[in-house]
Formats: sequence, structure tokens, C-alpha cells
Amino acid sequence: MQSLTGTGVALITPFKKDFSVDTDALIKIVNYQIEGGIDYLVVLGTTAEAATLSKDEKELVIDTVISANNGRLPLVLGVGSNNTKEVTDELTTRDLSAFAAILSVSPYYNKPTQEGIYQHFKAIAQASPLPIIVYNVPGRTSSNMLPQTVIRLANDFKNIVAIKEAAGDIVQAMKLIQKKPEGFLVISGDDMITLPMVLAGGAGVISVIAQGFTEFAQMVRLGLDGKVNEAYKLHYKYADAIDLIFEQGNPAGIKHIFKELGLSEDTVRLPLVNVDEDLAGRIGNFVKKI
Repeated sequence: MQSLTGTGVALITPFKKDFSVDTDALIKIVNYQIEGGIDYLVVLGTTAEAATLSKDEKELVIDTVISANNGRLPLVLGVGSNNTKEVTDELTTRDLSAFAAILSVSPYYNKPTQEGIYQHFKAIAQASPLPIIVYNVPGRTSSNMLPQTVIRLANDFKNIVAIKEAAGDIVQAMKLIQKKPEGFLVISGDDMITLPMVLAGGAGVISVIAQGFTEFAQMVRLGLDGKVNEAYKLHYKYADAIDLIFEQGNPAGIKHIFKELGLSEDTVRLPLVNVDEDLAGRIGNFVKKI
């Protein structure tokens, strides 16, 4: 799955001021990623506020991204739930021909055991016609998919090809990299530790910050090429921005960057709210400085 090496971005869903999906802005954002050197696009992830989108809106987002991309970059589709059957049903009924892989989050809210997590992804692997990136994000799911569970899945199911690892734990990430089977990709899901993970043997990142500042993808390329000093210059160039965009939650921060860049409004849907005036000013100052 070399197409998943480098920098993917978890696309936002831009909304108009009336909270409807802004397809014109989404087209601009897709083109901005491609022109900026991003390697692949992730559709309907957490950053897309997928939990607040209706079924029809999800279809609109998917169709808009497929059309705007026009085959230029690989696409990954977020298909996750804490209801295993809901995921397997979608995977067996949806037309996935435009996508290179799916991204599926570890079950949230239910707080399954490690065996429950394994059985969830076993069912998904048996149902999926596409390669699977499993997604570990304990801060959102309230359970940590441990390295031994991930390695067990990677060894047992050849279509489980990667993990988006967002525990924010570099030691856990290194254990995954050390123990993974050949060809399995460990992808950072945490922008701040992306470069250390890449230098430790990771395959890249599925990023939030990179969709606003696409030069982040160049940092990942430099890291993959072992150009450590050059890569760290770019890391520290954007480190403050990473803190800023997550200070009051995702995607409120990155959406304000898009507003500053003139690509979309910064509208988010409840229960999320916009960044406050103080943070908006600091984000604006960073964008102007860059």
C-alpha cells in the first residue's frame, strides 16, 4: 500500500453560515490539497464532523470529493461505528470503487475489551472488499487498542494493512513499528509527533494541520528520506500552529485557518462551537506570519 505512504489529510466538511454543506468550498479545498503536494485524501473522518452529517449529506460530500479529485490522488473513506453490524452492512452495500482503502475507528463509547476490539475488526476484515486502516484514538474512544491486538490483527488478516495511531504515545508507536509484520504501515494520527514517528520507521501521517499548511507534507517527505535537520526545521515552523488548532477542539481550529486563507467559512455544527475571539486572533496572526 505505497499509496498510503507520506501525508494524507483528514478533510473537513465546510459549511455555509446557514450550516448547509458548502460544496464549492469543498472543491476549493480538494484542489488546494492536490496543488500543495498532499499524497492522499481521507473523506468522512472525525475532522469531517461525520457524526453530524445526515445520510444524504454524507453522499453529497463523497460525490463532491470524488468529482473534484477526478482520480488525481488516492482516496480513503471513513467507515466506522460502535455498532459492528452497521460497519459491515455499509461495506457490503456501498460502491467503494473510487476508494483505495477504508479508515475504521476502534469502537467508541461501548469500551470493549481487547478481545472485543479484535472481534470487531475481524468482522470488518471479513466483510471489506478494500484494504483497511484501523484507527486507534483513545482520547475519543475511551479505550486503547494495544500493540499486541494490532499486531494480532495485522498477522491474521492480510487486508488490514495499516494503523492510524493517535494515542499520542511515541513509545507505543515504536512498539508497533518494532513488532509489525513486513509491509504493514504505522501511520501517525498525531501531528505533533509525526516526525519522530516517521524517523522511528513510521509510514507518514493522516494529518489535520497539513490541509491548512500543505508544506507539512514536505516535512514528512524529508523525514522519510532521512533528512533529519531539514525536516525538523519544518516541524518547528508549524509546531505552534498544531497547538493552536487543537486548543479548543478539532475541527474548529483548522476551520478558522481555512477562513483566514479565504477558502471557506469557519462554521461548525453543534455540539461544537467556533474558536473564541482570543484564539481566532492568535490563529490569524500565525497565518499572517507564515
